[in-house]
Amino acid sequence: MALNPNPEKSLIIEVGGKKYARYPVKTHLILQNENIFEVVDDYTRDHLKLGDIVFISEKCVAASQGRTYPQKEVRPGRLARFLVRFVTKSPYGIGLGSPETMQLAVEEAGALRIIFAAFVAAITKPFGIKGMFYRVAGPQAKAIDGAVPYAIPPYNTHVTKAPLRPNETAQEISNTIGAPVAIVDACDLGAWIVGKSRGLDEKLVLKALKDNPLGQTSQQTPIGIIREVKE
Repeated sequence: MALNPNPEKSLIIEVGGKKYARYPVKTHLILQNENIFEVVDDYTRDHLKLGDIVFISEKCVAASQGRTYPQKEVRPGRLARFLVRFVTKSPYGIGLGSPETMQLAVEEAGALRIIFAAFVAAITKPFGIKGMFYRVAGPQAKAIDGAVPYAIPPYNTHVTKAPLRPNETAQEISNTIGAPVAIVDACDLGAWIVGKSRGLDEKLVLKALKDNPLGQTSQQTPIGIIREVKE
C-alpha cells in the first residue's frame, strides 16, 4: 500500500471517538474490460485484516465495465445543449456542466425524467432548496463524471457513466475478497456511496472519507482500505 499519496491530508481520522487509517492502494491504470473482481483481489489480498473495509472509486469500476467514452465521440442532443446552460458550475468537477455529460444523463435517466428534474430544480432553487435536480434525476445521473485535465490519461479526455449494478458489483467484490466493500464517488466536497455490499457501515465510510484523503489527480490509488487504529 502507498504510504502518503496526498501529503496535504492526514491518513488518520477520528470518527465516533475512534481513530481510523485510510490506506491507499496504488494500482496499474485500470482500463476497459478488466475483471474488477480479480483486480481488487490482487491488490488487497496481502494487506487485508479482519475488520477492514475496502472502498473503490466508482470511476475505476465504471471504466472496467466499459462505461467511459471519449468526450469527442459523444454527440449532445438538443435537450442536453439546452439544459446545460442552467447548470451551476463547480470548481470541484464538471458534473453535468458540459453538453456531453448532460447527454449521458439523458441517456441514463431518460429525457422525461431529466426534464422533470430540471423543472423541479427551477421551482425550488429560488427558495434556497438545493440538490433537487439530482434527487429527481437519480443516482445514475449524479454519478456521471466529466473530462477534467487533472485526471490520468486517457480519462482526462473521457466522460464516464455510473457503474452498472453497483450494489451487486460491490457484493460480488466483497464475496471475492472477504471484506465489506463500498463503491464511492469522492471529491473535495465529500463522498457518497454509489454501491455497497451487505453489512457495510455507511455512516463510518462517509465520515472516514469526507476529506477525500487519497486525492483525485495523479496518485493512481483507486482502491483504499479503512482500518481502525488500535491504541
